[in-house]
Amino acid sequence: MPQLIELPQVGESVVEGTIGKWLKQPGDRVERYDPLVEVITDKVTMEVPSPVTGELLRIIAQEGETVPMGAPIAEVDGGGDRPATPPEQSPAAAAPPTPTSYLVADARPVGPTGGSAVEAQAAAAAAARVEPAPTATPAAPAPVPPPVSGAAPPPPSAGKGPNRLSPAVRRLAREHNLDVSLIAGTGLGGRVTRNDVLRFLESAPAAPPPPPVPPRPAGDAAGEARIPLTPIRRMIADAMTRSATQIPHAWSMVEVDITGLVGLRNRERDTFRHREGVSLTYLPFALKTAAAALKDNPTLNASWDDDCIVLKRRINLGIAVAAPSGLVVPVIHDADRLSVAGLAHAIADLSGRARAGRLRLDDVQGGTFTVNNTGALGSILGGPIINYPQAAIMTTEAAQQRPAVINDAIAIRWMMNLCLSFDHRINDGAEAGAFLQSVKRRLEAMNDDTPIY
Repeated sequence: MPQLIELPQVGESVVEGTIGKWLKQPGDRVERYDPLVEVITDKVTMEVPSPVTGELLRIIAQEGETVPMGAPIAEVDGGGDRPATPPEQSPAAAAPPTPTSYLVADARPVGPTGGSAVEAQAAAAAAARVEPAPTATPAAPAPVPPPVSGAAPPPPSAGKGPNRLSPAVRRLAREHNLDVSLIAGTGLGGRVTRNDVLRFLESAPAAPPPPPVPPRPAGDAAGEARIPLTPIRRMIADAMTRSATQIPHAWSMVEVDITGLVGLRNRERDTFRHREGVSLTYLPFALKTAAAALKDNPTLNASWDDDCIVLKRRINLGIAVAAPSGLVVPVIHDADRLSVAGLAHAIADLSGRARAGRLRLDDVQGGTFTVNNTGALGSILGGPIINYPQAAIMTTEAAQQRPAVINDAIAIRWMMNLCLSFDHRINDGAEAGAFLQSVKRRLEAMNDDTPIY
């Protein structure tokens, strides 16, 4: 029996994907869970498996086409099979097990008061964000006439109680200047879901075509080159624009004396490389201190919702990696449970697979805070853009020898700048400064006695 294959929903923050490459062609036999198509999202390039065994009848979404999550992309003659729905897995469960020797004992993520208040608030916020699945699909609502020319579109409803809107619904409403109160909701208690908004957009009258773009003067072609946008570059641009326009960025920086850390790394570097097979850089030390500082400053490990701040109970650190196709941010889940050696292995694994284009979907999901090692590029100062919808991002800049005043005398010390961009809706300068000072104290306390395992 012919069955439509839909683009699977991979997370509330991912609303569309671009068809990269079809791995099967019409007429091919496909087995259940066989890779069917490569899909590019703003988070990762992934292979979508076939949920059914049968013959691929036709391809609906062509290569290069961008389609919303849940849209049909192909049709398969399943021969009576039903699509299988694999059980949901948490990112931690899906990730490969971490060697016991790299785990830190008693590393339960807690807040400054032991964790009970923070965890309770985070659990309540997370429960409030769950969007029940609709129980039925009603007929599409009737088209709403366009607003009177010159009138400003009404703002999207903030949504309270049963009509409380998810971030994906609010984003779609803002992008299309929709009044959500005009949309019939199919969620629990009449709540408007993302699919309701998409159906409403499909049924709305088509917008008038844009005026033709005047031809570019012929003289410009001789002095410039035009590079077509790849799907990855377009998605990076959209993500950066969304972050810069929707998050009010603020910025802070501290200098850190890492002379003790440099001595520790120089002493252990060759032995560690020989024993572990990966490099010991400054980044795992920075991640270790950032994870500890986030426990003391939980509002940096958070995200903004329209009517609350959502504190994250887990500390999942994203690391920015410059892959050949563009910037990606794979995630080290529960980074606070890993030792410096464990973090070094996680960095080597994720960055290697990111550059080879072999990241899994769970490798890029669930990040709560991002660290970017721009010092590896020679940078000494930066103002990073926050990885939406997180609350902050920190860069570790290049380590340099500089003159410093120590006990009223000038000495040559190894110094490094830490730069922090933070969401000013969630944190003020006091919270951001407290976090940076916490990282600074921990880095400056490192010496030859600091454990790596």
